[in-house]
Amino acid sequence: MNTDVIVIGGGGAGLAAAASAAERGASVLLFESEKELGGSTQLSAGMFTAAGTSVQAGLGIEDSAERFFQHYMDLNHWRLNPGLVRAFCEQAGPTLEWLIGLGVEIPAQVSHNAHTPGLTRAGVEDVWRGHVPRDQGLGLVNVLARACRDRGVEIVLNTRVQRLLQEDGRVAGVVADDLEVRAGAVIVASGGFAQDPDLLERYYPAAGRAGDDLFVVAAPGSRGDHLRFGEQVGAAVTGEDWGLMLPTAYFQRLHHWQSGFPPVSRVHVNGRGRRFMDEDASYAVSGGIIDAQGGPVWAVFDERARLGLPAGYAHWTPDHVAAEAGAGRTVRAGSLPELAAAIGVPADALAATVARWNDQLPNGRDDDFLRHETLAAKGAAAPPEPIAEPPFYAVRTLPAELVCTHAGLEIDPAARVLDARGEAVPGLYAAGEAGAGVLGLRYVGGGNAVANALTMGRAAGLGAAARV
Repeated sequence: MNTDVIVIGGGGAGLAAAASAAERGASVLLFESEKELGGSTQLSAGMFTAAGTSVQAGLGIEDSAERFFQHYMDLNHWRLNPGLVRAFCEQAGPTLEWLIGLGVEIPAQVSHNAHTPGLTRAGVEDVWRGHVPRDQGLGLVNVLARACRDRGVEIVLNTRVQRLLQEDGRVAGVVADDLEVRAGAVIVASGGFAQDPDLLERYYPAAGRAGDDLFVVAAPGSRGDHLRFGEQVGAAVTGEDWGLMLPTAYFQRLHHWQSGFPPVSRVHVNGRGRRFMDEDASYAVSGGIIDAQGGPVWAVFDERARLGLPAGYAHWTPDHVAAEAGAGRTVRAGSLPELAAAIGVPADALAATVARWNDQLPNGRDDDFLRHETLAAKGAAAPPEPIAEPPFYAVRTLPAELVCTHAGLEIDPAARVLDARGEAVPGLYAAGEAGAGVLGLRYVGGGNAVANALTMGRAAGLGAAARV
């Protein structure tokens, strides 16, 4: 069996790679280990971060790839390869326009969250860059899958590639179901390794800090196959101990749109009983802020906030919080001094913290952490209610929701895999979580992983097609 390009993985990166390679006339064979396409992209909100787009222009927003690049590198402490990140920032906008051309709908309207189509605040950027498509991540997958079918890509489901083939110093194909399939180029887009505990311990030990509270929302196929392929060819690995952990309540075990959301009227306090953050800070930075406290962090709220939680979610509901309190896992007390004693923080500090919060947030301002600006960006219709109605609750909060891993095969700006000497491995490309170097120390904001997958997937597909 022979083909021009083999793509390993049918998530966002693999589909973008396959469609792009086929668009340039290459014959493409895509192997997906699971029973359906989509990977982690299908499970996401589909948000795509990019600069200088037609959607931004439609809202009168001026932005550029250079501005995006500067922000991206600064947030990551310049610990990423500038050439690779510049290429990503320059290509993300054109990749978004390509998606729109394929049929992805992103209206030029303001969106206040990750689930309303339009342009939203993705993270801590100076310019809004979060592009939310209609039908979320599933919509992206459906459009890309249709593009692959229209361009003649052969898709083989439920087939896990076993190893790479090498000939004359280059990657020349793969072995799948014990059959050798040869190709002029191979693209690894098999996702991350969040579902493999051994690889997590080796390449992302920071996730282990969550202990028994850790839960994974990445796709089932995120088993680290890219790292095993890389070992075969002496590929370099970069991004060790980096990944995305979302802050959650200890009792959550599902993605937030299934678990639900904590009450707006809450204050986060550390072991000193002091508030230390904007409670709605982007997960681009909130996990690091919480980790920096060096001990337990508590979300404190009152009975009115509990009763105001909407029904229909798995965890953040009035009944579930009450059940957790009844079981002694969520702390409940009749007064703030009693609550402070139960969670081991100074009572006077907690009382002062709540009093200051009550003096500011319900009056539409937050002099300390500027949360009123975050709430406005989220379209809040009214300021939060005071935290004043007993009993009071404290829920232990920590980064425990593992979304994606950032360690993978090192790639160059053309998505070619590099070896230990920094030279390209002939015939081998990688993208998404499998191709590391774009996702870094700090997750830039909502849509970072999707933009990386589709942008670098497209770069890999174009590069592979040009090679053959």
